[in-house]
This record gives sequence, C-alpha cells and structure tokens, in this order.
Amino acid sequence: MTAPQPDELDPATRAWRNLRVLFQERNDMRREVTEELGMSFFRIKALRRIAREPRTLRDLAVELATDRPYTTLLVDDLAERGLVEREPNPADRRSKIVTVTEAGRAVAARAEEILGTPPPVLRALPPEDLAALDRIAARLVGED
Repeated sequence: MTAPQPDELDPATRAWRNLRVLFQERNDMRREVTEELGMSFFRIKALRRIAREPRTLRDLAVELATDRPYTTLLVDDLAERGLVEREPNPADRRSKIVTVTEAGRAVAARAEEILGTPPPVLRALPPEDLAALDRIAARLVGED
C-alpha cells in the first residue's frame, strides 16, 4: 500500500502535513535552541516555565506530564548549571519552590528569542497571506 499523494488528502490532513513539514522538518527551532543552549529541549521547556513563574516540583511534574523523580533529576541538572534554585515553600515546609536565577532568566529569554523567530519562508509571504494566516492561527488557538 502506498501513501496517499498530497492532492489525494482531505484539506485538513494536507494542511497539517504541510505545517509539520514546515515547522518540524525544514525549520526545526527545537534543534536550533538545543544546540545553542547545550541542553535537551525538555530542560529548556522546564526552564521557560520556571522563568515565567516559580513552581513546586509537584506542579512542574504535572505541567510537564512526567513523574516527580524525573522532574527532580531535571531540576537538579538545571540547578547544577546555575539556572534555578530551590527555596523553602512558605505554604508547605515539606516542599520546595523552584525559582529561576538571573543566569536562568537569560537562558530562558534566549530560548524564547530563538523559538519566537519566524522562519524566513514565513516572513517572505505577502502581507495579505500573512494576515490570513495570522487570522486562521489565532482562531485555531482560541484568540479570535
């Protein structure tokens, strides 16, 4: 059985395929950010969340959809790199709150900068296509 040709796909499947090719194959910002910052994308994802707001290990594990022992290892690594610190949780002495350091804030900001930079092919679209794409994307993420 051969894979269907793009013109044989329904419009939603074809659009999704094209977006995947654009963002995961041709413009893999995850690879770029991991190579520049020297850590896994999962660590970068955790750091970006902690930089937005301090969290308990438990909350971070839930947000990242991982178990607490792995989250502890992840935070240990970020702490060894000087990017986060653990502080006592004033609401629960049995837990710690993970906060970002200034160095961690700078790394998270750089990650946001890399991930937030549109690929050149997107910037090359005519203004009317960009406006239509922006309108559609806003609708898809519920910002319309």
